[in-house]
Amino acid sequence: MEAHDLFMHQALALARQAVGLSEPNPRVGCVIVAPDGREVLGQGHTQRAGEAHAEVMALRDAATNGHSVAGATAYVTLEPCSHYGRTGPCCDALAAAGLGKVVAALADPNPLVAGQGFARLRAAGVEVATGPGAGESRELNIGFFSRMVRRTPWVRMKIAASLDGKTALDNGASQWITSEAARADGHAWRARAGAVLTGIGTLLEDNPRLDVRLAEVARQPDAVVVDSRLETPADAKIFVAGRRVLVYAATNEPQRQAALEARGATVVCLPGPGGKVDLAAMLADLAQREVNELHVEAGHKLNGSLIREGLVDELLVYLAPKLVGQGRQMAHFGPLADLAQVVGFEFLCCDKVGPDLRLVARIPGRDQF
Repeated sequence: MEAHDLFMHQALALARQAVGLSEPNPRVGCVIVAPDGREVLGQGHTQRAGEAHAEVMALRDAATNGHSVAGATAYVTLEPCSHYGRTGPCCDALAAAGLGKVVAALADPNPLVAGQGFARLRAAGVEVATGPGAGESRELNIGFFSRMVRRTPWVRMKIAASLDGKTALDNGASQWITSEAARADGHAWRARAGAVLTGIGTLLEDNPRLDVRLAEVARQPDAVVVDSRLETPADAKIFVAGRRVLVYAATNEPQRQAALEARGATVVCLPGPGGKVDLAAMLADLAQREVNELHVEAGHKLNGSLIREGLVDELLVYLAPKLVGQGRQMAHFGPLADLAQVVGFEFLCCDKVGPDLRLVARIPGRDQF
């Protein structure tokens, strides 16, 4: 591996440490290398929203270690920001520190940046190049890219099922079809998300917390409930101090809304056809609320609605080596009149997790934005 590939690989490893930490900001890593290309002077990754970005963390690390970064090269996994948001522009910080060159994996899709970071660096006399790692950085930040370009979160639907595709018995019993290892792995995927979504049916049946417990996280994802008639109990387990809870309804129920708002929930009324929540409008609203990745853990009815409306980008499926026979299916939609109408996915990977299989499948071309 060539040196520039190695340093970008190291920056990407740092960026992965920002998963579950930096939301809604992108996961970015930065490695600053001495002018001779032999020594790492400083490194860092994006912190919590409102705190330092990767470039500033790397500059601080270099200063702490007593290193001058004059003439050095910064390898960063995304174009340094050029606007004042919760923090100042990173491109200005790099230029002021005397960096000689910045190698970025790819441009920032944020319209407030979108090449302006590169332009300001060049205007300050800093050489700019795009290097390796574009695919890895984009995949790591697919939700951020989705929100910036499509104005909607990246929707990942998690399903735990038997080998014959059943998620529960007919009576609703589902704990546990898959193994403890699969559940822990599922929580690691929850940690990626800005929000975890379920439907009112699952909420009333299982009273889930929708949080991350089986993986270490610096922040909990938001809890989102699709609840057309505002039936969410005020004592539901999703209400945790300091955590944002969003309830999407299709009807105005002032008394019920007031009870939920008293628990800290935000209630949004988005009526759609048939007295249901307008799911596409909900996704647009979640994007406005800076949700990058939406992790869906719902029942077969809501799963079916999301799939039928073409709103699911990716499936995360855990298959247990068990046969259930009659039971609840993964998603209820149809019936279809012709096989040409099926919803097609392409497999990205298949891995064994404990005794179960983890399948990740994506709508073909959905990530081309």
